[in-house]
Amino acid sequence: MSSAAEQEATAGERATGNGRPAAVVNGARPTAPVPTVPVRPGRPTPLGARFRVGPDGVAGTDFALWAGGAEGVELCLFDERGKESRARLTELTHEVWHGFVPGVLPGQRYGYRVHGRWDPWTGARWNPAKLLLDPYARAVDGDYAPGGLSPEVYGHVRDWPEQHVADTVRDDRDSAPYVPKGVVVHDEDDWADDHRPMTPWADSVIYELHVKGFTQRHPGVPGELRGTYAGLAHPAAIEHLVRLGVTAVELLPVHQFAHEDHLLRRGLRNYWGYNSIGYFAPHAGYAASGTTGQQVGEFKRMVRALHAAGIEVILDVVYNHTAEAGELGPTLSLKGIDNRGYYRLQPDARRYADYTGCGNTLHVVQPHVLRLITDSLRYWVTEMGVDGFRFDLAAALARSMHDVDMLSPFLAVIAQDPVLRRVKLIAEPWDVGAGGYQVGAFPPLWTEWNDRYRDTVRDFWRHALPDVREMGYRLSGSSDLYAWGGRRPYASVNHVTAHDGFTLRDLVSYDRKHNEANGEGNRDGTHDNRSWNCGVEGDTDDGRVLALRRRQLRNLLTTLLLSTGVPMLVAGDEMGRTQGGNNNAYCQDNETGWVDWSLLDDPGWKALFALTSRLIALRHRHPVLRRRAFFSGRAHSADGLRDLAWFTPRGAEMTEGDWYAPAATLGMYLSGRDIPGRDEYGAQILDDSFLAVLHAGGEPVEFVLPGPPWAERYEVVVDTGREEQASEPGAAHRAGTAITVPGRTVLLLRVR
Repeated sequence: MSSAAEQEATAGERATGNGRPAAVVNGARPTAPVPTVPVRPGRPTPLGARFRVGPDGVAGTDFALWAGGAEGVELCLFDERGKESRARLTELTHEVWHGFVPGVLPGQRYGYRVHGRWDPWTGARWNPAKLLLDPYARAVDGDYAPGGLSPEVYGHVRDWPEQHVADTVRDDRDSAPYVPKGVVVHDEDDWADDHRPMTPWADSVIYELHVKGFTQRHPGVPGELRGTYAGLAHPAAIEHLVRLGVTAVELLPVHQFAHEDHLLRRGLRNYWGYNSIGYFAPHAGYAASGTTGQQVGEFKRMVRALHAAGIEVILDVVYNHTAEAGELGPTLSLKGIDNRGYYRLQPDARRYADYTGCGNTLHVVQPHVLRLITDSLRYWVTEMGVDGFRFDLAAALARSMHDVDMLSPFLAVIAQDPVLRRVKLIAEPWDVGAGGYQVGAFPPLWTEWNDRYRDTVRDFWRHALPDVREMGYRLSGSSDLYAWGGRRPYASVNHVTAHDGFTLRDLVSYDRKHNEANGEGNRDGTHDNRSWNCGVEGDTDDGRVLALRRRQLRNLLTTLLLSTGVPMLVAGDEMGRTQGGNNNAYCQDNETGWVDWSLLDDPGWKALFALTSRLIALRHRHPVLRRRAFFSGRAHSADGLRDLAWFTPRGAEMTEGDWYAPAATLGMYLSGRDIPGRDEYGAQILDDSFLAVLHAGGEPVEFVLPGPPWAERYEVVVDTGREEQASEPGAAHRAGTAITVPGRTVLLLRVR
C-alpha cells in the first residue's frame, strides 16, 4: 500500500468498545458522478426483479431485496457498455427495500450496493463499494476473470500483509467491473404442452449426469450445442437415456455457481458446480442460446423434451453453503446484504460456523433464509418444471441451532408445503459437523443416498466382508435403516458409485486414488475407496485382468439393479467410463470428467451397456424386483413359501449361525406370489419368482438349487460369467440338482 493510502487507512480506522480496530479503508471511492434514475415505491413482494406494466400503462420492473439491518440500498443498472446508473430504494417494508423503475425491460442487467456498518468483529460486513448479485436473480450474465478472482471482489483487503486480520480491513475499490450481473427476466407460462411423467418412487431408476460432461463429446449432438441444456435436449442425447431405460436424470448442480480463486489460479475450474451463488438462475455457462435471459427458456425446453421421453428431471441443489466461503472469501451477494442474517457465525461473530467443509453454512433457522430456499425450490418446480431435488449435505439444513434435528424448521416447512411435499426429495444424509451422519434418520417423504449399501456391495465383491449379514440387509431394501415411521424400501437410493469417488470401471482398476492433476498433491479425495484393481494398478494389456475387471463390472451392475430400493447409476458407468483413477474430479472440466462416447465402439463396453439396459428392462417388467413394501420373511401359505428366503450353497435355508460365518456365496429367493398391495385396478399383484446366487469367491462353487415348495425347475436369466448375454432364457435346471457357479459370478434364475 502506498504511504498516501496508509495515511487514509489510518484515518479510516475506528475502534469498537473493546478497542479493537474494526475497519480500515483501502483506496478512494470513485468520485465521478453516477447517473440516477427515477424510482416509484413499487411492491415489497415478490422478492427479486419482476417485470410488469404499471397502473399508468408504463412498463417497468419491480425490484425488492430483503436486507435486514442495512442502512440503505442502491439499485445499480448497467447498459451494454457496462455504464452504471443508480436508483436509491427509499421504500422499506418489513426489512424489504423495494421500488418500481419505469422503462426497465427484460434483458436489463442489474445489481445492488448495500450500505451499513463495517464491523467484522460483530459480524457486520456491509461495503457499498461491492456490487452484489440479487439472491433472487433468475438469470445471470457475465463471469469472473479466468486467471483468478480480482482483489476488488473481496469486501476486505485480500492481500493485506497481516493475513490474520486481513478480513477486518475494508477494501473500498469498486467491484462492479469484475463481477457478473443479474438479468431481468420476463415470466412466460409455456407449460401447456408439458406432461410430467410422475414416476412412482418404487418404479424409478435414477441416472446421475453432468449437463456439460454428458454432451460435450457426444458425436450425435451438434458441436454448437455440446455442453449445454439444448445439447441434453437433443434427440441423440435423449435416445441414449431411452435405450438405457432410466426414468429420471439427476443433474449435478445447475444453479448459477462461481469458480474458486485457487482453482482459477491453477488454470482449473469448478466442474461439478457445488459452489452456488444464485439459487434461481440456471448456470449461464451451460446455455447455447445466450445469457441475458435466454438460458431460462433453454432450460425449460430441455425439461419439456425429457418429459416427452418419459424422463423426470431431479436437480442436485446446494443450499447448505455459498461461493462466498469464510471470512477470507469474496463478497459476491449474501455476505454484503446481511452477513449476520444469512450465515451461521461462531460465537465471536467474526468467523463462520462451517458444517459443510466449504467455509460457511447458511443459517436456515432464520425465517428469511428459509424463505429464500423454499421460494427457490417452488420456483424450480412451478416455473422451471423440475420433478424433484437431491439435497447436498442435507444434514446441515436439518440443524436447528447446532445439532441435527429431524423436527427442524427446514424439514417441517418442506413437510407441509403443498408444492414441495409432492415432488421427489432425496437427502445426502450427512455433513462434516459433529453428529452430522444421519443415514436412516430422515422422516417420511424423504429418500436417502444409502452409503452403507455402497460400502457393503463394494466390500462383498472384493471379498472383504467378515460375514453376509450386512449384505442381506442391503439386497432386500435396508429394513434395518428404513422400516420405521411408515417409510418404504424406496427410501433407500442404492448406489455403488456417484460423481464423488471412483467411476465403476476405476473401482475395479485402482487400489489407490490418483488425483495429481487436481494440483493438491494427491491429498484431496477420500482414501476409503473399498476398491480392488484385480491384480494390476491402472491400465494394462493383460487379457486375464481385463476379463476379470469386466466380470466385476457386470457383478456390480447386476447386484445394484436386482436390489430392492431405488437404483442410481452414474453417467458412463454403463459403458466403462474412466477418470484415470481420479476419485475427486471436481475440477476436471476436460476429457477426464466428460463422458467418452467412443467407448460404445468397443464390443466389450457395448456389451456392458446392453446388459445394463437388459437388467433395467427386467426390473421394469417384474414388480417383485421393485417392491413397495418391505419383505416379511414369513410364510403366507400352508406350503411354507415365504416372500423372501436365504440359502447356503448346500441348498438349505440359512440359519442364525450361517449369517455370522465367513462366506462368499449367498442365495436370495424372491417370491412373486406374495407381493403386498394391489395394482391400479384393485387386483392382486402376481409375478414370477426368482433365485439370485451371488458368489464373490475366486474359485467355482457347487450350489444346490432349492426344491419344493420353492421350485421344481429353474432357468437361467442372467449369467455375469458371460460377456454376451442371451436374449432368451438360458439353461434349465431341475430343483435339487447342484450347479457349478464360476468364481465371481451372479446367476439370476427364474422359477418355472
